[in-house]
Amino acid sequence: MKPGSKTLGLLAAGLIGVAASGSGAAYADEAPDDRGTFSFMIENDLFGSGTDRHFTHGTKVTYTTREYVPESDDPVGVIAGLIPFWPEDARARATYSLGQNIYTPDNISDPNPRPDDRPYAGWLYLSGGLIAVSPDAKQSDAVVLEIGVVGPASGAEWTQENWHDTFGLEDPRGWDHQLENEPGFALIYEHARQVWDADLGGGLSADFVPNAGFALGNVATYLSGGATLRIGGDLTTDLGPPRIRPSLPGSAYVRASDGFNWYTFASVGGRIVGRNIFLDGNTFADSQSVDKKVFVADFQTGIAIQYNDLRLTYTYVIRSKEFDTQDRIDKFGALSLSYRY
Repeated sequence: MKPGSKTLGLLAAGLIGVAASGSGAAYADEAPDDRGTFSFMIENDLFGSGTDRHFTHGTKVTYTTREYVPESDDPVGVIAGLIPFWPEDARARATYSLGQNIYTPDNISDPNPRPDDRPYAGWLYLSGGLIAVSPDAKQSDAVVLEIGVVGPASGAEWTQENWHDTFGLEDPRGWDHQLENEPGFALIYEHARQVWDADLGGGLSADFVPNAGFALGNVATYLSGGATLRIGGDLTTDLGPPRIRPSLPGSAYVRASDGFNWYTFASVGGRIVGRNIFLDGNTFADSQSVDKKVFVADFQTGIAIQYNDLRLTYTYVIRSKEFDTQDRIDKFGALSLSYRY
């Protein structure tokens, strides 16, 4: 068996182990969180700039399991030993998602899109992975495998046409030129660590959380890094708002809050991009493509509001140009609703 196949096999075993593990797991002195988190995320340029172009829509549903501390000889413990910076006595969670992203050129009314504009494309995917959070909630590591399909089989054309029809928006006319069907995958690693925190008085706290990571696959290959500054109440309930990738990393889980809690945040991050199928085009078939930018930057700000087990977040995102012939930057908004149960 190839090393990559062995690692993926261990990852699959680990996901099953987390979901099925019972009260016999070895816990640290502080009891792990015994509740999972269900999150619904939607991102759309309508929430940001009111445009309808490029990364125009994303939907993602995620379930993240309760925490437990893996033993060194169980499947999750084996995987933990392969992951850089895995915190000692980390609380492990499995995370599972279903998502769809939609990409279009600048002018969706043209049935024959310009060859120098972004191609029509869709991405429908399932993902599974592991999240490790240190007991003090100051460090998070995530390994996620996304598997799906690009092209007509993604259902992006159907979704956008029905969305526009429902809300009386402009009819997209160029989907006949979208990328061809292609199976896709991306193996993603994300690391975030709180390096500074302070009690500001009056019930306010602040922290600074740098992050780094990478993606490897035919859908996306990149190196990433950035940082988030937060100010608010209890900052131990997560390490930032959840987002649809590619993005700055956030928390697919939320810890308990006693009543009302909130924080505001500002983040900056960048990616060195080696592969982006939605710009580079199909891997093995002829398709429309554009010359991508090697470096892409994201700037985001927003607010997270939590009441007991319910968290609502809004993020406003400014993204630098992603391809050479792009005429201006992109702006879009992200909404997420998470519930612990």
